[in-house]
Amino acid sequence: MQGGLTVIQNGEILASLPLPIAGLMSERNYMDVVHSLKKIDEALLKLGANSHFNPFLTLAFLALPVIPEIKLTDQGLFSVSEFRHISIEASKPVDLI
Repeated sequence: MQGGLTVIQNGEILASLPLPIAGLMSERNYMDVVHSLKKIDEALLKLGANSHFNPFLTLAFLALPVIPEIKLTDQGLFSVSEFRHISIEASKPVDLI
């Protein structure tokens, strides 16, 4: 898809939204995007996801290397406080609550 959101169950694609522009944006009109997002939400509920939790939003924040403490980037685990990539074995526990 060259970037986007997809919900899959047992190898079957339940819903997807291609985001081919830098993996962040769509060239489609906004109503098509809204429709795809609604289908994604429905598919997540079908999988048993909590309606108050959006896993795609969580993943988006995990990847932002500007928000402390440890972030997952396309180049590996990144320590924001040390401003460097670190190995998984060298990471310290992070309080998520």
